[in-house]
Amino acid sequence: MNQLDMKGRTAIVTGGASGIGEATVRRMISSGATVIIWDMQTDKFKQFEKLSRCIKVNIADEPDVHRALEETLESHPKIDILVNSAGINGVNEVLHKYPTDIWKQVIDVNLIGVFLTCKAIVPHMIENSYGRIVNVSSVAGKEGNPTASAYSASKAGVIALTRSLGKELATSGVLVNAVTPTTVDTPLLEQVPQSHIDYMKSKIPMGRLGTAEELASLITWLCTEDCSFSTAAVFDASGGRTTY
Repeated sequence: MNQLDMKGRTAIVTGGASGIGEATVRRMISSGATVIIWDMQTDKFKQFEKLSRCIKVNIADEPDVHRALEETLESHPKIDILVNSAGINGVNEVLHKYPTDIWKQVIDVNLIGVFLTCKAIVPHMIENSYGRIVNVSSVAGKEGNPTASAYSASKAGVIALTRSLGKELATSGVLVNAVTPTTVDTPLLEQVPQSHIDYMKSKIPMGRLGTAEELASLITWLCTEDCSFSTAAVFDASGGRTTY
């Protein structure tokens, strides 16, 4: 494992209690960062007792995001890094049969949640003239996956939000980038039918799923000072599936 220098940096990782978020938390801590986990999965917090502070927060609820930020700032007054990894899959269904309430829920968590956390935290980063934001999107946001219209639309929105915010902040010292993983072997796949997993795996030239640790390495590097001239960019991690 290559060494990445994050000493003295403080990060918030949404969805940090499992999957890509958890792997990112562990990689950042091993690189010297202080990490605060924002997540709804309080049952998973115990494993981080000696590693990280954990705060229960619904990122789709603006007052709850502000409450979580206030709690964070009480003990960590300078936030250097935000990783938006929290997300849900929804259901797999053709669009004309897709339940409207679930469609809206996916957009609320995957897209509006990213908007709300960025909206709350960016002013603190601007004030400090430094920040790194990484939004976890998906190849589904580039290509669209059948029977996953809500997920695909939400992740496409994350890409557009990243490009817009990155350009807004380009001279502020705050860099904003996105990563677009293909299917990654995480507990999130428990929400997905095996037939859909098989379909997505068949699209990957490397012939395998990605790992959370592979994504964590990329995300963590994007949050270091070494990443200094990339913003409003989208970094692919798809085993060759997407080439643009």
